[in-house]
Amino acid sequence: MSDQKAILHLPGKEPIELPILKGSAGNDVIDIRTLGKTGYFTYDPGFLATASCESAITFIDGDLGILEHRGYPIDQLAEKSDYLEVCYLLLNGHLPNRVQFDEFHRVVSKHTMLHEQLVMFYKGFRRDSHPMAIMVGVVGALSSFYHDSLDITNETHREITAFRLISKMPTIATMSYKYSTGQPFMYPDNTLSYAGNFLRMMFATPCEEYVVNPVLESAMDKILILHADHEQNASTSTVRLAGSSGANPFACIVAGIASLWGPAHGGANEACLEMLEEIGSVDNIPEYINKAKDKNDPFRLMGFGHRVYKNHDPRATVMRKTCHEVLDDLKIDDPLLDVAMELERIALEDPYFVEKKLYPNVDFYSGIVLRAMGIPRSMFTVIFATSRTIGWISHWKEMLDQPGQKIGRPRQLYTGESGLSFDHVDVRCKSDDCE
Repeated sequence: MSDQKAILHLPGKEPIELPILKGSAGNDVIDIRTLGKTGYFTYDPGFLATASCESAITFIDGDLGILEHRGYPIDQLAEKSDYLEVCYLLLNGHLPNRVQFDEFHRVVSKHTMLHEQLVMFYKGFRRDSHPMAIMVGVVGALSSFYHDSLDITNETHREITAFRLISKMPTIATMSYKYSTGQPFMYPDNTLSYAGNFLRMMFATPCEEYVVNPVLESAMDKILILHADHEQNASTSTVRLAGSSGANPFACIVAGIASLWGPAHGGANEACLEMLEEIGSVDNIPEYINKAKDKNDPFRLMGFGHRVYKNHDPRATVMRKTCHEVLDDLKIDDPLLDVAMELERIALEDPYFVEKKLYPNVDFYSGIVLRAMGIPRSMFTVIFATSRTIGWISHWKEMLDQPGQKIGRPRQLYTGESGLSFDHVDVRCKSDDCE
């Protein structure tokens, strides 16, 4: 907290002082917790100017294009680390030494299997169910299988739950896909990396041996790292709000998955591919570029620019390199990928896009990479949820570790009727001539 204060003048009241809080980085924050005592509240739809919590996990500076996890830049983590090391960092607040990391890796590997009765639970879903629908149901059911560690006030229980979620999410995700396609489940192979295991469970069948492509393994690992956490986004805020009620951790994570399922949140890379399909051919790009520049045209280029990043998305820089590595390795002949690459070239050179800083974002590149890897569009958000689970559980754990937590209870600006007098339906009908 700084010594500075904001002075607020309210009609008919003495000026009140509101403390100005300083974080270790980012904007100063006006502490308005005492404002309610004056009879006034703030109005901020979408929480565009509201800090809902105090956190030491992730820092974003959208103007400068900065994303840091526990102080480490995302590009360094993506290039030099792997997903499980980032998980350890987010969860524990510091990087592990060799002994700590080996133990963390061992415990995560130990819990990758699902209870066999939970495997049978999949059979209750329709065969054509969306994998996200299955994921919501199965993760929610975890609390009925692992009710031995649901005491959220118990630090050991919180740790056990965190490991279970990190370990089992790839298994749950890939089984959701296998079930929707009618293929048999592939059980985890704990000799593989986290990303390699995911790819094997996704694409292998019992008929033949599956060898993990190291280029695709690296790409998947980077996708997981780049989506691991992103500060107080809609799904993370949902997890925190659910957690503030004391709900069990599996229920909280399901709340996050449901929020992520929304097309405005987790569906951005799907929207990018739909846009590419609409454009259809490289020959059509000039027409669509003109449509994008026309304010009166409803067409919008998806995957360019970002609500948070006003300069560039640092994740996109990493994903762009990965995207080109994957395309070079697979040598895929796909007209849609040709459209994507030409759009990228134009966006990086056209003065209109450069001046408005409409650079390709991480969703643009990740959608292309996932398509090139053969991952169906229905699995894009499932993979996002698998990656973001560590961010959700880290924020949930941080919230519970902080003293003085209260259940979330936003206020509202009420605009409905008030003070109406109630009559029985028979009385209302007589007075309204409705018989």
